[in-house]
Amino acid sequence: SAPHCYFLLTHLQKQLALGQGARRMHVSAAFSAKAKVSMSRFEPSNHVNYQQLNENVNIVRKRLNRPLTLSEKIVYGHLDDPVGQDIARGRTYLRLRPDRVAMQDATAQMAMLQFISSGLPKVAVPSTIHCDHLIEAQIGGAKDLARAKDINAEVYNFLASAGAKYGVGFWKPGSGIIHQIILENYAYPGVLLIGTDSHTPNGGGLGSVCIGVGGADAVDVMAGIPWELKCPNVIGVKLTGKLSGWTSPKDVILKVAGILTVKGGTGAIVEYHGPGVDSISCTGMATICNMGAEIGATTSVFPYNHRMKTYLEKTGRGEIAALADEYADLLVPDQGCQYDSVIEINLDELKPHINGPFTPDLAHPISDIGTTAVKNGWPLEVKVGLIGSCTNSSYEDMGRSASVAKQALDKGLKCKAAFTITPGSEQIRATIERDGYAKILNDVGGMVLANACGPCIGQWDRRDVKKGEKNTIVTSYNRNFTARNDANPATHAFVASPEIVTALAIAGTLDFNPEVDYLIAANGEKFKLEPPNADELPKKDFDPGQDTYQHPPAEGGAKLKVEVSPTSTRLQLLDPFDKWNGGDLEDMQVLIKANGLSWVVVGDDNYGEGSSREHAALEPRHLGGRAIIVKSFARIHETNLKKQGLLPLTFQDPADYDKIRPDDKISIKGLKTFAPGKPLLAVVKHSDGTKVEFQLNHTFNETQIEWFQAGSALNRMKELQ
Repeated sequence: SAPHCYFLLTHLQKQLALGQGARRMHVSAAFSAKAKVSMSRFEPSNHVNYQQLNENVNIVRKRLNRPLTLSEKIVYGHLDDPVGQDIARGRTYLRLRPDRVAMQDATAQMAMLQFISSGLPKVAVPSTIHCDHLIEAQIGGAKDLARAKDINAEVYNFLASAGAKYGVGFWKPGSGIIHQIILENYAYPGVLLIGTDSHTPNGGGLGSVCIGVGGADAVDVMAGIPWELKCPNVIGVKLTGKLSGWTSPKDVILKVAGILTVKGGTGAIVEYHGPGVDSISCTGMATICNMGAEIGATTSVFPYNHRMKTYLEKTGRGEIAALADEYADLLVPDQGCQYDSVIEINLDELKPHINGPFTPDLAHPISDIGTTAVKNGWPLEVKVGLIGSCTNSSYEDMGRSASVAKQALDKGLKCKAAFTITPGSEQIRATIERDGYAKILNDVGGMVLANACGPCIGQWDRRDVKKGEKNTIVTSYNRNFTARNDANPATHAFVASPEIVTALAIAGTLDFNPEVDYLIAANGEKFKLEPPNADELPKKDFDPGQDTYQHPPAEGGAKLKVEVSPTSTRLQLLDPFDKWNGGDLEDMQVLIKANGLSWVVVGDDNYGEGSSREHAALEPRHLGGRAIIVKSFARIHETNLKKQGLLPLTFQDPADYDKIRPDDKISIKGLKTFAPGKPLLAVVKHSDGTKVEFQLNHTFNETQIEWFQAGSALNRMKELQ
């Protein structure tokens, strides 16, 4: 490409022009100034800084005296203090400097309210808001979008005005799903991005370390404060062989989920490597990373390769690709690096999978699902097939689905099941319309929904079955927990690739295996679907569609006002929480609210799993909650609780969970000498006058203890100003 040629030319010119000594240094500086490459077209003054990343990586590599994995390079390359930071996988807390922040509209509300409370005039790093979560799927894209704009007007006005005032880019409703927008515009090899959504790891398909966090973590980064992350372990997934036929990138992560389960990736980054990587498209790699959230992983990442380079060039970022080529060694794992564990998957042998129902890690090869369904009493009739979402709405995904649909249409068939299509972005919607994919999918019986999350997150006004009616749906989404998609606990939701979902929607039954089974054409002939075939990227480049981005004003937002209606039932400016009173927490009720009473939650494993965990931390604090005592926490939620001034604690002996009764009162002792690594003491008073004591562990470090003492991380931020 032209940008690549340009960089090769400047590299040669540089070699010819550079002299010795002082002159060499001067000329080198001049050339590097010319070679500055913007992080995105929306932020021309913020540049990709591989030089700093490289310097930090070299410092850490010398200190640790060992080869580094790719994820270690990117994470450690963003250390606030690469010289002094204590680094031990799975043990120490790292203080990091992420490159940017992204927020979806549901979580951005609380994040921006907290940022406003900090009193700072402008965000310290490039940040964006994406309106994708509040659009309900009902009757079709355009009408659903218009309805959402009306219903959510005060939220959109608040976010747009807050974005303008504080220097945050604003992607309007209809622009697309946050993770697809990030992949198209903001992710690039080596970037460290945090996003207020579980599926932020989608950006790992472009060689980025993108991590889902709570809104309070985003506020830290936007405020210019180092962001803390427990040093992740690294799980290696070695891919050999090559994808072919009906097998897709989605099947890689469906297989991995079956191996690791919903908890197997907790505390770790999943790093894909090996010769099989090159057979997967960039957007296919994003699919795999996206659904890594379902195994509890901190994030997932792929090494930089030619598939990423092509995607960057096709999305108008050829200069970043050329720069990444110059730093290619930085963007792949070191030879001989060590993983904490390794899984190997031979893509030649991998078969199409379908996972579910009710959990994304219940993996079945498509050939087995019919027999398993009959044995378990799962409904065989497929009521609805749903393709798209942040996980699987790329041009390639839509093309492969259209390839399957076209074969059915040519034989006079339409879908037996209802069929919906969710484009991931306005760019994808416009391009599949231009190239005829949307028409094929519509003709086979599909309905194109708004460019938004829609049914994937439960934003679906479903009317074809009654609540409680047992039924089966098949989606190309990421999550299928009970009632997630349609609020019906009797819906059996299965997850598969878009092309498998399309085939099952056409056949109308769960026990159809497109690899071997036949369909009956309109003329009565039997025929088999051929494996799907489609272009990875559009030959005619992408059609950007409508311009849906609001730039922050160039002159700054000091004079602008944030729109929050005083009569709003959805938005309210925040008041600070009370500080720690200097004593122990005495006689807290178990799971109860009454006027001014302190109370404590007692829970089991993986407490705080799921979405909207920011509110799950804020609401207990507002209602008098002081501590959460459980067997184990979901990562994001544990940090959220600390940020709001609550005490997330774990039983030193999980058996102590059984010693607590619903009418107990609990005191937590040892807060006057609260210190990292030092357990606290629970004193449990029973209603019969007896009491028991046991140890509670915590993961607080010194900074986090200061949050608790100040009442919240936000309070502490204000104290430090």
